[in-house]
Amino acid sequence: MIDRNLNYGRPIIENFANQIGRYTNVVDIGAGGGDDLIIYKKVNPDANLIALEGSEKYISKLEQKGFKTYLHDLEKDKFPFEDESIDVINANQILEHIKNIFWVFNEVSRTLKVGGYFVIGVPNLASLHNRLLLAFGIQPTPLQNDSAHVRGYTKHDILQFMKIYEGGYKLVDFKGSNFYPFPPIIAVPLANFFPNMAWSIFFLFKKNKQYSNEFIKWPVEKRLETQFYLGEE
Repeated sequence: MIDRNLNYGRPIIENFANQIGRYTNVVDIGAGGGDDLIIYKKVNPDANLIALEGSEKYISKLEQKGFKTYLHDLEKDKFPFEDESIDVINANQILEHIKNIFWVFNEVSRTLKVGGYFVIGVPNLASLHNRLLLAFGIQPTPLQNDSAHVRGYTKHDILQFMKIYEGGYKLVDFKGSNFYPFPPIIAVPLANFFPNMAWSIFFLFKKNKQYSNEFIKWPVEKRLETQFYLGEE
């Protein structure tokens, strides 16, 4: 039987947190119930843990767990932090829900310290089961029109998108989690050996240089026809 909890890659998040080592300020965007923040707290009990969450139903739960919490619209609100003030920003299973990723990546890159880390986890459009579905003319599961997902991702696409901020991020680690349609005893080793075909994919990026608004300049320079919020004039 498929274990959908593996989609969230919590052991991978813990592995990344251990690789990062010391950190003071951690922000989880789209924090949900705070499960990822609990992992960062486990690895570094002294860390300052902050949640940005767009759904009111999670706010009180996050606050009860002791996280500093902001009700936040990721597609248009400015992160409530100073430039280069955050050590780690976590975005696990949230970017597929966001149309305006230019603004999100702008705010992540603005507030993340040089030398800080950006952790991304997303459903993999190029997973084995999605490749098979497309071969039979069936819509892949991460990008179905009757779901809440509005974007699809592959490793190649994420790395290509990061090139907008040229030299800004270095990929430190990449892993996969879960492997449909197999049970955990098979899915876990398959995802480890073939991360590009796993259900979800996880990236550990390190910020290498100061940010100069590259992500919000891109839609203007490329004359993208869809209007994205790019901050106040």
